[in-house]
Amino acid sequence: MELDLFSASGFEFLIRWIHFLAGITWIGILYYFNFIQGAFLNEVEAGTKTDVTTKLLPRALWWFRWGAMITIISGLIMYFMKMNAVGSDLFFSSSYGVSISIGGLMGLIMWFNVWFIIWPNQKVIMAAAGGASVEVGNRPRVAFLASRTNTMLSIPMLFFMAAASHMPWG
Repeated sequence: MELDLFSASGFEFLIRWIHFLAGITWIGILYYFNFIQGAFLNEVEAGTKTDVTTKLLPRALWWFRWGAMITIISGLIMYFMKMNAVGSDLFFSSSYGVSISIGGLMGLIMWFNVWFIIWPNQKVIMAAAGGASVEVGNRPRVAFLASRTNTMLSIPMLFFMAAASHMPWG
């Protein structure tokens, strides 16, 4: 059997692979921020904290943001391909459609948090750590809460996305 990447099923496979890889990148970095980097920064001296914030964090946030973007774009492509293939009535009345819609909604909330809450606040935090004269205010707390929200949402999101294809619904 041969896989033709230019066929509909080949394209779907390629998009699914991109979604999978980008999602691992996104959620992996999310977990790094929440389980490793935060605790580390609470224990180090100011100079190390500044180096992490001005040198490591911009690189990690680039991969974090674009991992989120590519995950969402590829996920939406797959979502609408599947919905169009079976029709919206059948799609939303199936266990697959309900599960993937719930997981996808959580993913969209998480993506929104990355691009419109975490990233704008982190840009200001990084600028201040680099010596720019900017008002930081409660930005660290807002970014922290959005990031923790994403961490908590990632657990049921991953469950519903896996359940869509792999849960024995009976």
